[in-house]
Amino acid sequence: MKVYSLSGPSGTGKSTSALAFAHKLGVVAIIDDGLLIINGVKVAGVSAKFEKNTITAVRRAIFTEQEHREAVKKALASYKVEAILLIGTSIKMTNSIAKQLELGPIEHYYQVEDVRSLKEIQKARFIRQTQGKHVMPIPYRQVEQNFFKRLVQKGMEIFSSKREKIGETTIVRPDFQREYIEISKHVYVDLLTYCCNQQAIVQKVEHAQFVLGDQAEAILTIQVKLPIDYPLAAHVLELQQAVQESFYLHFGYELDAIHVQVKVALQKKKS
Repeated sequence: MKVYSLSGPSGTGKSTSALAFAHKLGVVAIIDDGLLIINGVKVAGVSAKFEKNTITAVRRAIFTEQEHREAVKKALASYKVEAILLIGTSIKMTNSIAKQLELGPIEHYYQVEDVRSLKEIQKARFIRQTQGKHVMPIPYRQVEQNFFKRLVQKGMEIFSSKREKIGETTIVRPDFQREYIEISKHVYVDLLTYCCNQQAIVQKVEHAQFVLGDQAEAILTIQVKLPIDYPLAAHVLELQQAVQESFYLHFGYELDAIHVQVKVALQKKKS
């Protein structure tokens, strides 16, 4: 069996990238947080995300419990797995998983930076820190919702470069994820408004909106001062750069898009 390792700190988006990366390697089997996933579907194991605290979650993820371990080993044999991707928070962890499941030595080690951009990692960390969300690389229908009291929702469908569906993700908030910083939406809007008002060309901010989904976007509608005796495009670019810098300074990640709609501030006619 060919064994691959993908490791990186918790919350950097390994599970989000797992299906696409495994497909790129030509690997159909994944071990992630105690689950054996084949062709995008859970076939054996129990997720560490079902655990009540981080200690038991780690033990579940590295297969210390015999019944759990033997069930996954049996499934690996019955599915005749020839190559597998192990996901963990460190090389030490993936080596431990390989040893527990008797998979043999790991042939290739990859870090999360090999499969995700810095911007993607920063955004994933921000979501984990502020929303406590975890991703499972299995379909929504396979997640036992009774385990999660606070959040279970559909993630996204994962496609290959040829637009073939290779799986989907589910977003959960495990019971052990109790500590995260919740940021109200108006905080983002206030920051966007402040950044705009700091620009000399801005007469008024008509609309400011922040969207955090698959893409992190700022949507702005501004009125600019008259007369326009300045290079408008250059000043709008400066505004976008100011917003980007402020978001990185305050939240530690960059926006994917900053949309600015410009309106001219009408001068009142003298009566």
